[in-house]
Amino acid sequence: MLIIKFVFDIEPVQQIRPRARRLRDKVIMYDSKAVKVFKRRIGRLAHQMMKETGCVRYEGKPLTVDVWFFRPVQEKISKKEKARRIRGTVLPIVKPDCDNYIKSFLDGMNGIVWKDDALITDIFAHKRYSDKPRIEITIMETEAY
Repeated sequence: MLIIKFVFDIEPVQQIRPRARRLRDKVIMYDSKAVKVFKRRIGRLAHQMMKETGCVRYEGKPLTVDVWFFRPVQEKISKKEKARRIRGTVLPIVKPDCDNYIKSFLDGMNGIVWKDDALITDIFAHKRYSDKPRIEITIMETEAY
């Protein structure tokens, strides 16, 4: 079974509702600037990692993804509380939601790591605090039952 692990030293960004603009008689949907920049940056980093590891884009096999989002700790808390959050004693049950992180991150890897994120049949996602914001992903071929 193929297993690939990548670590992106980048702070996770949530997918927000697309914006709409009317152009003549059409409505055009687009991402906010922050999401667009994030997806582009993830794509470049993923492309670089794929090249460095000699991996090729997944085309047709179902995939399982295990992704960890490490978000920064809020600044206006005590040192004691900050230490508890970094240790994992306190989990981030605040916004942004984990599913919004997933959407923006996986979309940024479309066409680079996999043909389309429709290949992902199983996903495990985790959101944690860290003093070093990052995203870690493990990609595996899904085993049939």
